[in-house]
Amino acid sequence: MKNFIAVMLFLSITLSAYSQGCSDAGFCTMGAMKPDQNYSKRIAIKLRSIEFNYYRGTSLVTPIIYAATIDFNLGINDYSSFQIKLPYQWVEGSLGETAGMGDISLSYTRLLKATPKWNINGTLGAKIPSNDGNTTVNNEFTGNVDAPIHMYYQQSLGSYDAIAGVSAISSKWLIAAGIQVALTRNNNQFVWGNFPDYPFQDYVRKYNIGRELLRGIDVMLRVERNWRFTNFNFSLGALPIYRITKDEGIPPGSNERTKLPNTTGLALAVLGSFGYHFDVNNSVKLIQGIKLVDRDFNPDGLTRDEVLSISYVYKF
Repeated sequence: MKNFIAVMLFLSITLSAYSQGCSDAGFCTMGAMKPDQNYSKRIAIKLRSIEFNYYRGTSLVTPIIYAATIDFNLGINDYSSFQIKLPYQWVEGSLGETAGMGDISLSYTRLLKATPKWNINGTLGAKIPSNDGNTTVNNEFTGNVDAPIHMYYQQSLGSYDAIAGVSAISSKWLIAAGIQVALTRNNNQFVWGNFPDYPFQDYVRKYNIGRELLRGIDVMLRVERNWRFTNFNFSLGALPIYRITKDEGIPPGSNERTKLPNTTGLALAVLGSFGYHFDVNNSVKLIQGIKLVDRDFNPDGLTRDEVLSISYVYKF
């Protein structure tokens, strides 16, 4: 009971202060690519856990993205585990409001090699869309008709994605690399003309368009330096994500699919984390990132200014 009360106080104080959202398509928090992973010289560690996560994210325009996620890690044996992430997301912005289930993340992680100083883990995973990425809104700005809204407001990326990654973890360092490939395109049909009655049309045109978007391939590298003590730990690191191939979609004023310009390039964030362990079973953690570099053109609606993830973790 004392631990439960402490967790609730910690979360309520932190949430009321400030929080932001995630800025990648999901693979940076899956399996071997997750931040703030524990290192153990013993193979038989607790692989089963349930994590409750909340975030609030600001976009480059007005939408504010909220999400609550349940993250299950199910140990298969001492060497491998299966992860399931179930998010619920809601968005508020100048163009409207949306809410619903987000994309389901599934991954399998296995310990590939253990040495006296390092553990090497590998992950294979997928993201399953909850819808086709074409949620509509009906309000005074759309002329009171159903109109598809931009990807910033969508709960789903609308695509099936394949994910793979590997990490090396020591008592001080976490180094991880991953790749995410969108296998299908979404059905998003947002165009500026969907909001003819919005009073500031220059603002509407700040939303990058790419109808029926097929995202390019993303690769990531996570490097973290960790400091661990008896009941708490903290880390500092960097997370570059590079889109190595162009997005494909239908640009403004066209009905033909094409490679969209300026959709490749680097998104770079610096990160810090803090964790507190009440006992071997209960812990809380904060992970904050500050974006330093963004891609020029972002029709996928994934870009965030900052990231602050707040979680309670129960291991069993």
